[in-house]
Amino acid sequence: MVKKKQKIILPPDLPPEVPDEEVEVSDEDLDFVDQHSDYANFMSKIDTPSLTKHVSRVADANEGALELLYEKKLRKKLENKEKEENTLEVDPIDALPLKTADGQLYYRRVKEPKEAAEESGESIKDPALVKPTKAEKRLKTKKLRKEAKKQAKEEEVQQTPQEEVLDEVKKDLTAEEANEKKKYKFAELGTTLLADPESNIRLLKEMLEISKDGDSTIVILGLKSLLAVFKDIIPGYRIRLPTEKEQEMKVSKDVKKMRFYESTLLSAYKAYVQKLVALQQQTVYQQVATRCLCTLLAAVPHFNYHESLLAAVVKDISSQDDVIRKLCCSAVKSLFTNEGKHGGEVTVEAVRRIAELVKSHNCQLHPDSLEVFLSLSFDEDLGKPERSDMDKKAKYKKFKKRKGSEESNQKPENDRKKSRKELMSKTREEVNADYKAVSSDQDPQERRKMQSQTLSAVFQTFFRVLKHTVQPRSEGSVHGAFGSHPLLDPCLNGIGKFAHLIDLDFMADLMQCLRKLAGNGNKSVDSSDNSSCQLTVSERLRCCIVAFKVMRNNLDALNVDLQEFFIQLYNLILKYQPGRDDGDLLAEALKIMLCDERQHDMQRAAAFIKRLATFALCFRPAESMAALVTVKHLLQKNAKCRNLLENDAGGGSVAGAIAKFQPQVLDPNLCGALASVLWELNLLMKHYHPSVSSIASTISTMNANTNQVFRVHASPQQAYTELVKENESFATPSAIKRANKRKGSNSASVQGSDLNSSGEIDENVVRSKLSEHFALLRDINENERLRSEMDLTRQSLNLYETFKKKRKTRSD
Repeated sequence: MVKKKQKIILPPDLPPEVPDEEVEVSDEDLDFVDQHSDYANFMSKIDTPSLTKHVSRVADANEGALELLYEKKLRKKLENKEKEENTLEVDPIDALPLKTADGQLYYRRVKEPKEAAEESGESIKDPALVKPTKAEKRLKTKKLRKEAKKQAKEEEVQQTPQEEVLDEVKKDLTAEEANEKKKYKFAELGTTLLADPESNIRLLKEMLEISKDGDSTIVILGLKSLLAVFKDIIPGYRIRLPTEKEQEMKVSKDVKKMRFYESTLLSAYKAYVQKLVALQQQTVYQQVATRCLCTLLAAVPHFNYHESLLAAVVKDISSQDDVIRKLCCSAVKSLFTNEGKHGGEVTVEAVRRIAELVKSHNCQLHPDSLEVFLSLSFDEDLGKPERSDMDKKAKYKKFKKRKGSEESNQKPENDRKKSRKELMSKTREEVNADYKAVSSDQDPQERRKMQSQTLSAVFQTFFRVLKHTVQPRSEGSVHGAFGSHPLLDPCLNGIGKFAHLIDLDFMADLMQCLRKLAGNGNKSVDSSDNSSCQLTVSERLRCCIVAFKVMRNNLDALNVDLQEFFIQLYNLILKYQPGRDDGDLLAEALKIMLCDERQHDMQRAAAFIKRLATFALCFRPAESMAALVTVKHLLQKNAKCRNLLENDAGGGSVAGAIAKFQPQVLDPNLCGALASVLWELNLLMKHYHPSVSSIASTISTMNANTNQVFRVHASPQQAYTELVKENESFATPSAIKRANKRKGSNSASVQGSDLNSSGEIDENVVRSKLSEHFALLRDINENERLRSEMDLTRQSLNLYETFKKKRKTRSD
């Protein structure tokens, strides 16, 4: 049979073409297109030729066959529907029903294989199929490619859950296990580095990378591990990296290995120091970073980047955190005491940085920041002037003349011997220069130069503190976090320690400043109440002590009148308070100013004896003991003052120029103490403390016999410290009596009221007494509350009355 050609369905005809001239466009259409120009752009992109070609293709002009085909398909659909409803029951594919054109609802069901095959065969045998064009084939290939890509993506998506599961498993590992691994890694790397640093120097960078972890415990462990490694492997010299010319030179393998080792060590050490300085600003790592910086500075102050370490440590030397401040101070003290590690260069730099810190903070720092200067040590001959160049030249000329005269007496030498001598002198100079470069001993001239620079910076800081303290302050001035004058005490201690090294040119200014501070910033003694410096009694006592130390250490070169310091001490004795002021300073002032080997004026000695005896009546046994020991010293040195022990009329007025004792006079030379009697000793002999009473009785047994010699048993400082230790376990009689009375009253009350017939405490009685006691307390509190309310109402009434009066006056 000859197969018939497959017919193609005719598409509908195109609409009739209308010429552009006949098309009428209204203004509304133009406005609409202008407003929606973005939506109208697609019309310009329409491919009209392809649409025309697709619609106008013609295969057969028989249009009735198309209608018959549609009717046949519709009949088959109806028959199939009836069969499915009658015979075949299949679950609906879709959850919702479909609606036909007639308005009927039905469910789409699964077809049997036979029906599907028949429909497929009919569709194949159906002659009314449209042949696909090239454009349609291209679209199909594109769709197939897109579907293939989608399938590949879906396969990838199906594979990604496996990776997500692995990630989740990794995340599920506990932080403790990860930290333990890192800890073991630190231990392994550190042990390997310490075993052979030159071969394993690369491991330093790995340790630095691990220590960048976000966990604080790992970071702290890394910092400590690196600190231990660096302390052990850092050499005893400062590393100098080779220059470009040196790198271009050919060297051996050992030199290359050493250069690589030094450069890697230096870069890792630099990164470690920078990390410590950065972590020092964070509160979590502040203490750990400061500890590492201080340890490195104390262990390797000679190594590179010690300037960064020193700057970071000195910056926190006055921190309000006690731990950080103590760490920084101890590190700086170790620099001052162990100058052999760095040769004194770091000491000079540290002192200068501290001086700049004091200047920038206007002397408002913690006292520990200046107490580190007390750890400095200077050579004893540093204060002595060097020999001048003129003296050296003169001695050299004398030596040359003497040598020339000796050579003139000898025979002239030949040229060979002269050249030999010159060669020997040159070789000696070269050997001496090499020995200085190799030996660890420092050049005496360089050491003297560095110590003089250090000393000048120290005294510059001390004088700045004194000048700042002397300056008057206004009433509304706000004190710093460490007090009004926090650096005065360490400054005075430092001046007292290094007083023998002070230049004599500054001595007059120093004594004038100390005199002003001892007088509390006042030029005259009479204006002591209107103080401008507002120093405490202890600080003023310290100023007097430092003035006497400076005078004693420079006794050969000074001729200073210390009368004003005696006046200040005479007045400060009455201003002393045991709980507020320092008793050690008072005892030290009495020892240095009154008890040391020094002959006093008779009037002054008698005034201090009388003042100290009065002082001993009013204060604690330790202060009284120090005062009485000083009285004993003064009476032993000044025999005429023993007339104060006599009970004659007028006392010792026979030996004095002033006939009447005036205790209110501020100058001890003008008070006329020789005209008085030490009647205080009679009361001190009855003191409750046995040591005070015994020394008072010993003093009272002295007489005016000049040949009588007494032995000094202790200084005021020793007596004060011994009695302070003894008073810790000593109970006063009044305290014992009060304790006994309290015990007796408590026992009597318990026996009389709280004990029942069987000897046990009656709980009902105790409960009733406690209830009465707390009821009374409640009544007292209620009365106080009512009284306060009554006061408030009274004030409000008074205010209202005043308001009414003012209003009435205004209306009048």
